[in-house]
Amino acid sequence: MKKTLTIAGSDTTGGAGLQADLKTFQEYGTFGMSAITSIVTMDINDNWSHNIETIEPEVVGRQLETVFAGGKPDALKTGMLGDIRTIAVVRDAIDHYHPKNIVIDPVLACKGTAGILLSENADSIRELLLPVAAVTTPNLIEAGILSDLGDLKTVADIEKAATIIHGFGAKTVIIKGGRRFDNQEDEALDVFYDGHAFHYLKSPLVHTDNNHGAGCTFAAAITAGLANGKSTLEAVTTAKAFVHAAITNGHPFNQYLGHIWHGAYRDQGYTL
Repeated sequence: MKKTLTIAGSDTTGGAGLQADLKTFQEYGTFGMSAITSIVTMDINDNWSHNIETIEPEVVGRQLETVFAGGKPDALKTGMLGDIRTIAVVRDAIDHYHPKNIVIDPVLACKGTAGILLSENADSIRELLLPVAAVTTPNLIEAGILSDLGDLKTVADIEKAATIIHGFGAKTVIIKGGRRFDNQEDEALDVFYDGHAFHYLKSPLVHTDNNHGAGCTFAAAITAGLANGKSTLEAVTTAKAFVHAAITNGHPFNQYLGHIWHGAYRDQGYTL
């Protein structure tokens, strides 16, 4: 059985973060492991505002030592890393253990929070994690920050940002346009760039608020696909279909958000 690792924050509601990653790994038939970097809770008395409590970087490091004591995972992903010290710890572990199939999901903000989560993280991600990334999966906001281009409004903007981010060392860049990108069509568009060619991944736009965890799940699905031996483009294409099914079959959690359903692709009779 292939092993997959997520280094990410914990979402108490179970919809995003490492919980979404582990559910996705399971759906793909891989054995999921985790190192917790932060704990996110929501204040039911303050319009569902987010509170983020970071785990001490030394503790993150000990978790990684524990995971790698069982050998290298077949693929790993990062999500919310908390602060620049944790980013450095993760890079140290990568340099020490030399894992393959590294997927960097450069989480710079929580959905439901204003502004960037620890904006200095962007510099550390550029310098320490993108150079070792097999794949990185920024959304439009994150891609604009990492590329220093700001708001990305056109496909040409996205292509330029992907080229810049690829220049930091990531072998493949997938910029998630999704529902945020006003491309004048009723579709969700993600742009794939591997340094040689662009691929434009489209799916019908799902008009729903039940999309909590979609970004984490997309990166986790790519990670599991790579662990299972898929090519990068095949892993990304399948991940896109997996997430589309999950969003289409999402359910409300409460009045503030709704979760995607990680079992939807399997429920439709597909195998991974």
